[in-house]
Amino acid sequence: MARFQLVRVKVSWTALLALAHLTYLLVGATIFQILEREAESENRNHFQLEKLNFLANYTCLDRQALEKFVQVILDAWEKGVNPSGNSTNPSNWDFSSSFFFAGTVVTTIGYGNLSPSTVSGQVFCVFYALCGIPLNLAFLKQLGKCLTIHLGRLERGMVSVVPHKQAVEVLAVSSFFVTGSLLFLVIPPLMFSYVEGWTFGEGFYFTFITLSTIGFGDYVGLTQARSTSLCTAASQVYGSFLPWLGLLLSSTWEPE
Repeated sequence: MARFQLVRVKVSWTALLALAHLTYLLVGATIFQILEREAESENRNHFQLEKLNFLANYTCLDRQALEKFVQVILDAWEKGVNPSGNSTNPSNWDFSSSFFFAGTVVTTIGYGNLSPSTVSGQVFCVFYALCGIPLNLAFLKQLGKCLTIHLGRLERGMVSVVPHKQAVEVLAVSSFFVTGSLLFLVIPPLMFSYVEGWTFGEGFYFTFITLSTIGFGDYVGLTQARSTSLCTAASQVYGSFLPWLGLLLSSTWEPE
């Protein structure tokens, strides 16, 4: 009888969690629809108005030709080609961009702004991910363990100096919180805001989406900054390693 009741409790918790998960998704979908649908409609109407104005100013074009040209632009954008400028634009597959893409593959963030278009590139990407994702997780897990060991030694050393263990724990948590906030949520947005020309809010949004490995692809670093300045180089390095930093942070605080 006791065993039957225990199983019943487990099933009830599973059903409760499933219901909570579904409710959370429904609430999120409703809020996103309320917040974004009107803006999408305004943007769509604005784009249609711009097309009509373009046709009115250039009477030599008809609507069919314009729609065909728009489709060409969309195809180029989906293949990672920037429609603006000319053929002298920087390559999306130089070494720094390729390294950035390799990082998004093994960290499973997948921004979506850049992807292989050739069959050979797609096949290689599949096998590269199959081998790279487990290797990346194993590396981060081991690195997280090493970091946890060193942090434990630092805490024990502080306890030996300061006799009050609770005070040491509060000081350690406060230090980790402040340092983590600076490294993950303050410095990266400021850096990307300066280099990419974003606002701080946009930089913070990009940093959080990257650290959480969501990777929508609406904001991607290294797209506007192509100079050789020191700040831009630092931004490229930081942007390439942001996904690893996020996964390392989660692996460090993984309960044993």
